[in-house]
Amino acid sequence: MKKIIAIALTLIMVLTLVACGTPATPAPDGGQSTGTPEQTPAPAPAPAPAPAPSPTPAPAPAPDATGGARLALVTDYGTIDDGSFNQGSWEGLVQFATEHGISHQYYQPPEVSDAAYISTIELAITGGAELVVTPGFLFAAAVYEAQAMFPDIMFVLIDAQPNIGDGPYVADNTVAVLYAEQESGFLAGYAAVMEGHRELGFIGGIAVPAVVLFGTGFVEGAEYAAAELGLAAGDITIRYAYAGTFSPSPEVQTMAAAWFNEGVEVIFAAAGGAGFSVMAAAEAAGGLVIGVDIDQAGASETVITSALKGLQASVYSVISDFVDGNFPGGQAKVFNAALDGVGLPMETSRFQNFTQAQYDAIFARLAAGEISVSTTVGAEAHLGLDLSLVRLIAI
Repeated sequence: MKKIIAIALTLIMVLTLVACGTPATPAPDGGQSTGTPEQTPAPAPAPAPAPAPSPTPAPAPAPDATGGARLALVTDYGTIDDGSFNQGSWEGLVQFATEHGISHQYYQPPEVSDAAYISTIELAITGGAELVVTPGFLFAAAVYEAQAMFPDIMFVLIDAQPNIGDGPYVADNTVAVLYAEQESGFLAGYAAVMEGHRELGFIGGIAVPAVVLFGTGFVEGAEYAAAELGLAAGDITIRYAYAGTFSPSPEVQTMAAAWFNEGVEVIFAAAGGAGFSVMAAAEAAGGLVIGVDIDQAGASETVITSALKGLQASVYSVISDFVDGNFPGGQAKVFNAALDGVGLPMETSRFQNFTQAQYDAIFARLAAGEISVSTTVGAEAHLGLDLSLVRLIAI
């Protein structure tokens, strides 16, 4: 009887535990959880879809009395510290704005397209911009549209004229800032030969007019220096190619590395971000590089000089005109040697033989118009140059 009672009590306890227990709950990973609902983590919610990219405004000083950032810059495909157009233009804007206490801000489009550029320009204007700087030829179509959409806003288009394919049109609220790239390239080629280099290279990004002019000027500068030095025909060799990109790439680095291995001493890289690939090849091979647009001495120890455009100075100048009520709207202003719009940064150049006195002399001749450099554009303009001393190898 005692055994029967014990068995009965045991069965009652088991049934009670089953009745009071909690059913197993599937865990998020498909395993089993034996806790109560309060103890069991709820399945993680499905991730929300990523929002569509939007223009990115950079941090800026507090708005001034007008209620917004009066000066704005919209970057092209690169970043604000790209070591090229964005950075040089921004530095000019910041310099003037800081000196005069004017609010300023830059905006980065979500993608490379005319629509994205226009929407980012509109964002800047909504934020209070009265003047918008757009650096680079990629803005030609966007500014063409924007200058009509926003007739009360001033636009500064760097290195191009507003154009949608049927010819340039610079409206009264726009100034196109252009540079004599052929003169800057000329100075670079002249300096390279006077420094003592005989095997040169030119790698351009894409054969747009500005890059073409850099390249043809470089070849003509080398020819001019060879004549001054009394060199024989063929003493100077220049390999010449376009990379087809303004972005860093393994292909550009491979090309530059091959040239250095073939004996090229210095390459002029007029290629935007692709120039960093040339620098990487130079660092590996012990070669040298000529930078472009802004002083790139800090980018690599291999950079002996840079073919400058006066980006900072020209942007500063145009903004100053705007603030003074003398905005040069409707004009395409060309900044050349006579206007200190091009040159070489002799203070940071790593020349061993080419002197400041030699530079000053050749620069003065350019500024005075005593030297004429070709302004022919087109992907094969270099093939039409009148050369007698330089051996040009088109790749």
